[in-house]
Amino acid sequence: MAVGPVAQIHISVTDLDRSVAFYTEVLGIPLLFRPPGPPMAFLASGDVRLYLGVPERPEFTTRVLLYFRVDDIDAEHRRLAGAGVAFLGPPKVVHRDRDTELWMASFRDPDGHNLTLMQDRPT
Repeated sequence: MAVGPVAQIHISVTDLDRSVAFYTEVLGIPLLFRPPGPPMAFLASGDVRLYLGVPERPEFTTRVLLYFRVDDIDAEHRRLAGAGVAFLGPPKVVHRDRDTELWMASFRDPDGHNLTLMQDRPT
């Protein structure tokens, strides 16, 4: 027996409305729902659900590093930079083998979580 694939990732936020706007309007990740009650929202990132939530207690605070696959890292970098996202640097090759290059470009969300765009390109 083994665990299945990752289904949901919790991302601690301090201002739910600000974070929902960033992830949905800037990054373009679809909102699934915002249930009544505690401040939380769920977004659809492919088959993985992102759970944005204000932690009820300090021990539930998470720090995450998320990698988002894109088809054209240069175009997505330009789009996000045009929307005000401050990148830590331009897209760059971080790994190269015989058949592919792995390109990445990193930035932070409003709560300081590290987010990275990634694209595999044929060499």
